[in-house]
Amino acid sequence: MHFYGTTGVNKKGHLEIGGADAVDLAETFGTPLYVYDVALIRERAQGFKQAFEEQNVKAQVAYASKAFSAVAMVQLAEEEGLSLDVVSGGELFTALTAGFPREKIHFHGNNKSREELEMAIDSGIGCIVVDNFYEIELLKSISMEKQPNEMNVLLRVTPGIEAHTHDYILTGQEDSKFGFDLQNGQAEKALMEVLDSPYFNVQGLHCHIGSQIFETTGFLLAAQKIVEKLAEWKNKFGFEAQVLNLGGGFGIRYTKEDEPIPPSQYVSEIIKEVKSLNEQYSLAMPEIWIEPGRSLVGDAGITLYKTGSSKDVPGIRRYLAVDGGMSDNIRPALYQAKYEAVLANKPLAKADDTVSIAGKCCESGDMLIWDLPLPNPEDEDILAVFCTGAYGYSMANNYNRLPRPAVVFVENGTAALVVKRETYDDLLRLDLPLK
Repeated sequence: MHFYGTTGVNKKGHLEIGGADAVDLAETFGTPLYVYDVALIRERAQGFKQAFEEQNVKAQVAYASKAFSAVAMVQLAEEEGLSLDVVSGGELFTALTAGFPREKIHFHGNNKSREELEMAIDSGIGCIVVDNFYEIELLKSISMEKQPNEMNVLLRVTPGIEAHTHDYILTGQEDSKFGFDLQNGQAEKALMEVLDSPYFNVQGLHCHIGSQIFETTGFLLAAQKIVEKLAEWKNKFGFEAQVLNLGGGFGIRYTKEDEPIPPSQYVSEIIKEVKSLNEQYSLAMPEIWIEPGRSLVGDAGITLYKTGSSKDVPGIRRYLAVDGGMSDNIRPALYQAKYEAVLANKPLAKADDTVSIAGKCCESGDMLIWDLPLPNPEDEDILAVFCTGAYGYSMANNYNRLPRPAVVFVENGTAALVVKRETYDDLLRLDLPLK
């Protein structure tokens, strides 16, 4: 088993995370339980930041909070000197409640409401990433009413490149719900509109080409297409971008088949390409922004479950059920996501059995892991599923009226409860009886 960060095996033979015994964590806080290795999150954040600092390039590393948004996580991002990417009024409210520096908040999204944009403008956040023509008109209307100072904006563009894992695809026109197409004139029209308005300070362009990307090729191709277009726009409009935001999507290792590259490699190759392109087109070097989310928190998260019932289907497989499932990790059902896991109370025991981990939701598709090698499991073992730090809690739900799990941060042997476990009373909090 490949352990990350501070995760390992202690003297009791138990899984240890951040210096804390995983079995003790399960007993203290209950299961299912999301556990985060804070030291590993800090290490990942510093890796991205240092890569820019070592090459003396102005940059912002913005945590994409959709991966995991909670007050404590936002505060941790601030401690590490990150900026913050939010995509809803709820994520923005979380950031403001956490006291995050407003000038370092970037607001994304393809359908921001008037109320959300008003909150962003009233709060004085650092930047709005404009996604479509509807949003341009909405922002103009709000600005005319409120007469604020110029709003910093980036235009989100689709450069005609999709990248996922080891594949990238070039298309003439990106079929996406996000952004202005760079090739068909939409992006240029949008640029003309925002440049002509007194309400916008156009800082530059943004793109996001995919998720779980294990190579730099897609990022470099996107940079090429965008900088080529920026050179054209400098000649036509005198516009020169101060910011080039190449988004996120940096891959992590979920299973042994995944082969991620270190943050420094992504950053160094992006910097080299952007420098070369700007020299080629006689453009000033822009500030480079990136938006890691999964790559900051994904492999720092471990979910602990208690095992329960089992079912043998002779000649086919053995099912082992846990006390969570698609209510706390819907990614296997949505994306066929794959994970690795061990029994936290005996992580080094010989895996002499093969089981398929079933969730407790009333759905046949509620399967967390198929055909997992494990020691012969016993009643109420503690199963630890690795790399669940991104999009686990964020996408958790109350299907079958299951309460959402608690979240614990561990660092230097200390465990801190940062999100309380929902109770049955919480499930009914918004319900109203018939009159």
